[in-house]
Amino acid sequence: MPIIRAEKLSTSLKWALLYLFILALVSFTALPIVYMVSTAFKPLDELFLYPPRFFVHKPTLRNFFDLLTATDTSIVPFTRYIFNSVFVSVAIVVGTLVICCLGAYVLSKYRLPGANALFAVIISALMFTPQVTQIPTYMVISNLGMLDTYWSLVLPKLAVAYNIFLMKQFIDQIPDALLEAAHIDGASEWRIFWRVVMPVCRPAWATLIIFAFIANWNDYFTPLVFTTSESMKTLPLALQTLAGGPGTVARSGAVAAGTLLVTLPPILIFLAFQKMVINTMAYSGIKS
Repeated sequence: MPIIRAEKLSTSLKWALLYLFILALVSFTALPIVYMVSTAFKPLDELFLYPPRFFVHKPTLRNFFDLLTATDTSIVPFTRYIFNSVFVSVAIVVGTLVICCLGAYVLSKYRLPGANALFAVIISALMFTPQVTQIPTYMVISNLGMLDTYWSLVLPKLAVAYNIFLMKQFIDQIPDALLEAAHIDGASEWRIFWRVVMPVCRPAWATLIIFAFIANWNDYFTPLVFTTSESMKTLPLALQTLAGGPGTVARSGAVAAGTLLVTLPPILIFLAFQKMVINTMAYSGIKS
């Protein structure tokens, strides 16, 4: 009995040390986020202290008011930038979710002639960075007369090669017998896709939502290239202009507040979908 108790105590001590190490690692990783939140509420006199303070001593909402006044004009209010970012990001997430899932489902389960060659082209597209294809994409959007519109910000981001690849690799693991059973029960192709395939692929499309939202919410390069008017700017581009313009020092608090506003939605999206992301095929009830 003493030997068994000693072994249990040793095991408990090892787990406790492991948890402490993980807690310390998580705390260290979270330091930049904590500092960003603290900086967003610092008054100007604390922003320029040397050595700088990590935590704010006299929190204030003045920086958020300065952000509204610094980016607000008689033509375009600050809320317009927020609306543009939210609308474009949500439209891209919804569009890429439907298009990539449908495309992956067809490539995986229909086995059409030339499907393998098409998938090889999609895989080869992963070798190119988005910057490489910006010039031909710009020419296509320009010839279609879509410059400085929401279409120019949404359409080029819908059919992303990596998203199709991610969904196809996941759908490949769905047993054909499951779909055949749905066919025998009289389900249509659309019903099978929405009521069978999509629920099973929940971890995959939850991951796709996170990737698509974060990539497009933080993107300022695409609006910079495809838009020209102030009313079409998104929030990251507006803040980038704010941070790089004249009087940057006086607007440091506003930039800190804007950084918090830009960073907060991706964190919330990840927290909302993290449980589905960490799920595996075992949790979805599929046995391959």
